[in-house]
Amino acid sequence: MVKVILKKGEGRTIKSGGMWVYDNEIDKIDGQFENGDIVDVYDCGDYFQGRGFINTNSKITIRLLTRKKQQQIDYDFIKMRVYDAVKYRIDIGEMSSCRLIFGEADFLPGLTVDKFSDILVVQSLALGMDKLKLHILNALTEILAQNGYPIRGIYERSDAKVRLSEGLERTKGFIGDQFDTMVPIEENGIKYIVDVQNGQKTGYFLDQKYNRRAIQNFCKNARVLDCFTHTGSFALNAVKGGANEVIAVDASQTAIDQAIINAKLNNMQDKITFKCADVFEYIPQLKKDNELFDVVILDPPAFTKSRASVKAAIKGYKEINLRGMGLVKPGGYLITCSCSHFMEEQLFKNTIAAAARDAHKRIRQVEFRTQACDHPILWSSDESYYLKFYILQVLDEK
Repeated sequence: MVKVILKKGEGRTIKSGGMWVYDNEIDKIDGQFENGDIVDVYDCGDYFQGRGFINTNSKITIRLLTRKKQQQIDYDFIKMRVYDAVKYRIDIGEMSSCRLIFGEADFLPGLTVDKFSDILVVQSLALGMDKLKLHILNALTEILAQNGYPIRGIYERSDAKVRLSEGLERTKGFIGDQFDTMVPIEENGIKYIVDVQNGQKTGYFLDQKYNRRAIQNFCKNARVLDCFTHTGSFALNAVKGGANEVIAVDASQTAIDQAIINAKLNNMQDKITFKCADVFEYIPQLKKDNELFDVVILDPPAFTKSRASVKAAIKGYKEINLRGMGLVKPGGYLITCSCSHFMEEQLFKNTIAAAARDAHKRIRQVEFRTQACDHPILWSSDESYYLKFYILQVLDEK
């Protein structure tokens, strides 16, 4: 086994439970290897730290799979990891459509597998996972079938740009037999068509499942503005909660077209007006027209995907929240969130508070939520915690 020795004083992250070894933490590598191979990691005192796959093309040079020296990375190991991931989702009642494997939080770093009804969508973002991918999928389909969840097909969405930093090509397509990639699912009693081939990421954002349901309590007889609606999920939940009128906005015509299909699927098209527009341009026009809403929903894409761009992201989050608050009737509700890991919880809270001061509004927290429980947060893996979701009451200063 190739032996990776860490520099003196390095390895603090993995010693505290993390799973990543960065390139600048490594002192030397003893033995011959190819990128993607399994290696052993030792600290400078020759104490075993863990075993994982290596890729010198990536700043995250090693991703650990196990901390047990006697544990071999073989098919039995893979089946154990996959079984544990599936059992957890069964235990929490999350098997209709859910995230089955959530990377580091399921101790399979760099891998995502989503289940949409009887279809799996896989995304591999690391070279080592690419080498193990088919073994993992074989184990996954076997274990799912044994538990009464047979799989009809698998689609790969390893087309994220981050693969390039791993020295990998972006790729997408069927793994095994072809099938209709417009997949019907049901969530919170609402029907959707998920485009697993061309939708964002794996086709649909499962992490907001219970947050979408939570907004229903605030939408009875309401006029609602849903910004960054994507395929209409928050808008549809607003109508299910009793909203009289919803305006749903997104810059993507493709997303709007899919949202219209989803609205018709649930016979909600008469309650929702879909607009293809840039939200940052559309909201000022609403303000100019003196439009007000009982509920304003802000579910933007991540404004930052690196620590280096956090300052710019703060400006973006502040602006959109300030403008959103300006459209809420006194006593109404602002529903706002960030899906960026780098926009940490306290920083996001401070940014919203700064927007409220500039808008001359007082805000009262009703709920704070995070990602659905099929996206578990591993406390020793900061990157597994990314979604921050607030329901806030907006009050005029008095």
